[in-house]
Amino acid sequence: MVDSIARVKHIRVTPQKARRVVALIKGKQAQEALAILKFAPQSASEPIYKLVAAAVANARVKADKDGEFLDEQDLYVANAYVDEGSTLKRFRPRAQGRAFQIKKRTSHITIQLATPEVDEAAAGSTNKKASK
Repeated sequence: MVDSIARVKHIRVTPQKARRVVALIKGKQAQEALAILKFAPQSASEPIYKLVAAAVANARVKADKDGEFLDEQDLYVANAYVDEGSTLKRFRPRAQGRAFQIKKRTSHITIQLATPEVDEAAAGSTNKKASK
């Protein structure tokens, strides 16, 4: 089983908006997730697309290193989540000498890809139960 993780930190996308996009691809095949992200209208879909592509490349490198066969069609998004990063605080001048605070939020996005685990012993035991 090949398992790969890709992370990006301090990306200038609010976590709430990034979570909407990440929810679209959870549990999907990696190639299907890339297709969804390519045509998603949200601005957060571009960095998440790059992150999923990086996770696929990480899986390819890891499989080559371990000498395993990897079919990229088998990869799926096993886990994907968005954490809140540091907030950049800026000030906007307002009327009569006042200043209003602007919070520019950042995100930490993590994507984990995996191949389905094929357990032959479990598959054999289910066939025995079905035949009884």
